[in-house]
Amino acid sequence: MLIIDVKDGESIDRALRRYKKKHQRVGLMKEMRRRREFTKPSVRRRHEIIGAIYKNEKMNEMD
Repeated sequence: MLIIDVKDGESIDRALRRYKKKHQRVGLMKEMRRRREFTKPSVRRRHEIIGAIYKNEKMNEMD
């Protein structure tokens, strides 16, 4: 659970913004999406390789 200390005189909007940033940094949503369904390690590795090839091709196009 994330805890945000609201300082004296701090607006709710500012505290909410700090909460959202902290929530994003911790990576809760990413972890929840990852755990939604199981992917085999071999499939995960294959996706990583395909993504790396794609990024490499994009970088080579820019040169």
